[in-house]
Amino acid sequence: MTSTANAWLTRAGSMGQYEQLALENDLVAIGWGELSDLSGLTREQIAERIREQHPDAGKPKVSNWTGQLNAFVHGIQPGDLVVLPLKSRPMIAIGRVKGDYTFRPELEPDARHARSVDWISKDVPRTAVGQDLLYTLGAFLTVCRVSRHNAAARLAELATTGTDPGYEEAVDLAAADTDVDVDEAESTSARSDLEQDARDAINKLIAKRFPGHDLSKLVAAVLQAQGMTTFVAPPGKDGGIDVMAGSGPLGMDSPRICVQVKFTSAPVSASVIRELDGVAARIGAQQSLLVSWSGITIDAEREIRTLFFRTRVWTADDVFRELTAVYDKLPEEIQAELPLKRIWTLAIETPSQ
Repeated sequence: MTSTANAWLTRAGSMGQYEQLALENDLVAIGWGELSDLSGLTREQIAERIREQHPDAGKPKVSNWTGQLNAFVHGIQPGDLVVLPLKSRPMIAIGRVKGDYTFRPELEPDARHARSVDWISKDVPRTAVGQDLLYTLGAFLTVCRVSRHNAAARLAELATTGTDPGYEEAVDLAAADTDVDVDEAESTSARSDLEQDARDAINKLIAKRFPGHDLSKLVAAVLQAQGMTTFVAPPGKDGGIDVMAGSGPLGMDSPRICVQVKFTSAPVSASVIRELDGVAARIGAQQSLLVSWSGITIDAEREIRTLFFRTRVWTADDVFRELTAVYDKLPEEIQAELPLKRIWTLAIETPSQ
């Protein structure tokens, strides 16, 4: 792979509340809305502005916030890549920075520090991203530079082809932390989202153990554990139905559900949802479920909203959620293929805004 510009991780609110604003307005925007325009300020002047607004903030927090804001204002350059891991769906958006830092007071209070962006792709599935790169993108920071394991070139490839070429050298996943554009003393703040890391790793194992048609069998097992009676269509042409599920001892009671399972590397389009809705009506199913391992496109999300009372979508993260909710009820052979256990861990404060 050829070298490329720097790549930067950015976020759009702790709950992803500014993702749509960023994607629809071709920008990345970060918090700290209580701080006014930072244009022309040095790093020390940014730190002083933070201390003025947050007099009770300790030195580590001030240093951490200063590093992130300085990176956003001065570190990011036009032509650099930005990656925005989405909270609303299991995707990442990748774009190229167009301009310098600007202060946008007309935007939401916590989205006023902005950079204009040309989005190359708004829906790269997390399932397409290598596990080591996902660990890097899991840092609990609002802004940081990512460079480990040739991250910038791999993100450029993901944005244009949807495929992660991977890293040629052997990777120690436990050590795949984030390169942060702050002082070395602050680098311990780049802690990962352990919950998301675990979910990504489990999803990788599900894809490995239940590829293709086997994913239909896993979905059927989850529905059975939820109390439904299921029928799994054999491999091959299935007429748009992979699993049929119904309530009652024979599976004939309401709700009656038809399920289509798509184990693809790219998100599916709105046409797939419309076709599934038509199949459900034709066979007398009351509801339909699309299981798309790599998620759905933005147009497909709009289509789903119009079919709210008839159709649902499960992405890889949804399969994970539904599977873990009934894990103890799954057949022993599936538990053997997916050996999972619950653990407790400390909930840590994120060093970002």
